[in-house]
Amino acid sequence: MAAIAQSIRRSAIGLGLFAVITGGTIALTQAITEERIQEQAARAEAQALFEIIPESRHTNDLLRDTVQLPASERLAQPGPLTVWVARKDDRPIGVIMPIVAPDGYSGKINLLVGVNMQGTILGVRVTGHRETPGLGDRIETKKSDWIYSFEGRSLDKPPHREWNVKKNGGEFDQFTGATITPRAVVKAVQKALIYFRENRQIIRERLNEAPSLREKTLNPEAIAGESSNTEHS
Repeated sequence: MAAIAQSIRRSAIGLGLFAVITGGTIALTQAITEERIQEQAARAEAQALFEIIPESRHTNDLLRDTVQLPASERLAQPGPLTVWVARKDDRPIGVIMPIVAPDGYSGKINLLVGVNMQGTILGVRVTGHRETPGLGDRIETKKSDWIYSFEGRSLDKPPHREWNVKKNGGEFDQFTGATITPRAVVKAVQKALIYFRENRQIIRERLNEAPSLREKTLNPEAIAGESSNTEHS
């Protein structure tokens, strides 16, 4: 009986050690995998930043030059907004904002929206989504050129009612068999431009940029009117 009991104890100890080693190995593998995923996401984000504002157009460290902007109910993300700042010889030339389109076909779509100091779009890139392969994933640059259609646009170009896909009377193309995805992106980009205009003074102060006399003055009533019209279009 003693021999049997000793054998059982040894087996139990062996199984326990096996479970500990196996659990530790799985946990370590998961940690390494998560770290690699985060690294890949960071590299993809950095690549997108430099696609929007190439290194030849700025002289600062774009990845490290960031400022925090006020939170807004208009944007589908909680808390203050941390944006990247591009400078040429210490003068701000644009910002890149992380924006979320909350109403994609399969959930949230993460975007980067680059805007110059006059409010004109420098570029838009998608950094994360779960849209349908072969349909909604055409928002990616490797799938189509659609995302480039935002470059050079501004809040007034096209007019606010045309910030939509053509199926809904807008300016932007939809995809064959997929309207929800491009419409969600268009609306998110438009809201980013509205946010930039509403917070232009704060942005300039935090970027230490003097206002240009050539820019038109936008009073609170005008902002409210544009915002209301945009949300009902």
